Amino acid sequence: MSVIDDATGTATAAEIASIDEYNDRLVAADQWVLAGGLAAPWASTVVDATSDGPPLRTDGPFLETTEYVAGFWVVEAVDHATALGLATDASRACGRRVELRPFL
Repeated sequence: MSVIDDATGTATAAEIASIDEYNDRLVAADQWVLAGGLAAPWASTVVDATSDGPPLRTDGPFLETTEYVAGFWVVEAVDHATALGLATDASRACGRRVELRPFL
């Protein structure tokens, strides 16, 4: 699940507490795998080593956009319906939109 935001470090104390409670519920239900916040897009570097020669490194995001992935959760869910429920709870917990996408 990717957390979509348009600003960095904007979580309120109440949102942080809500996220911590959500994370605790995931751990208690044995659904927690991994979660983390990400730095702002301007802190990124795109590396392209798809051709011969030295890799091309470009500072900044690979796409210019007003919204970006600000954090993520990797969860264990028995089926898609359960994962959708977890994504709904995650969106409510962090106060932001969440994109749900399964691993291949």
